[in-house]
Amino acid sequence: MRFIALAALAFVMIAAFAQAAATLPESFASVNTTADAPTPATGKAAVDQLIPWLLDEDQQLRGVPFSELIFDTTGRKVLPFDANNAVDQRVAKMISAACNETMNRLNAPDSEIQNIDRINEVSSHFEDILRQLLNTTPGLRCDFPLTVEGKLQRSGYPDLRITDLESKRVYYLDPKLYAAGSRDSSFRTFYFEPKKSTNKVRDDAVHFVVGFEHQPPHRSGSASAPRETASGSPNEGGSASPKTIWQFTRWDLVDLSRFTVKLKAEFQGSNRDMYRQEAIVASSAK
Repeated sequence: MRFIALAALAFVMIAAFAQAAATLPESFASVNTTADAPTPATGKAAVDQLIPWLLDEDQQLRGVPFSELIFDTTGRKVLPFDANNAVDQRVAKMISAACNETMNRLNAPDSEIQNIDRINEVSSHFEDILRQLLNTTPGLRCDFPLTVEGKLQRSGYPDLRITDLESKRVYYLDPKLYAAGSRDSSFRTFYFEPKKSTNKVRDDAVHFVVGFEHQPPHRSGSASAPRETASGSPNEGGSASPKTIWQFTRWDLVDLSRFTVKLKAEFQGSNRDMYRQEAIVASSAK
């Protein structure tokens, strides 16, 4: 429960600073934090304690076991992959076959990803093909996991829910795409938002990430017939828009049972919060 205790402290302090009733978001409703509305003095005292706690991230906010985070926020266990378990061996082999076929399909010159400019727009194609392949694999069922409210939500962890029909053992699979050479990068590539209404982890399950590595995109263009310009005259030097070519070179299936994460605390504000009439100092001529 270490993660809950730390997060509860942070949220209580922030709530006190805002001079609102000190209650946690619903995802932490199991922690009893109800209190009377704080005074300005107690709000200042709370933020005076909060800031040093946030700055001391090496001690407090790093190295949180992902399995502990999942259990504390969902009540579900992260089951370790067991290389000696026949079910785990069989399912990992079938996932591996689906990953190979997915990469082969999407590397094809005529695949649907080969004219997509942004890698972020490619990831959903991996999810769709993996789901299709795994759902047609004998002995498996694969679908998009539903939230606790029974709603389909593509965003957020995890992306796919796999069930071994014989044993009823559940596996969560989250595809990730990364550029060659960035494997050791410290930039954020994984996130989990502990929110009750959108939680999609509803089973004790093995948790997998499958990372697909890609080369830098190659852009190719071919000469085309003259194009008419805005003025109506032909553009003799016209060419077709460059085509973005993606090439994926490898994949790794990762067991998250020993994965550790860190909490990134940030203060947020909206446009409504910023652009208040009384705060505007100057504006352009209308």
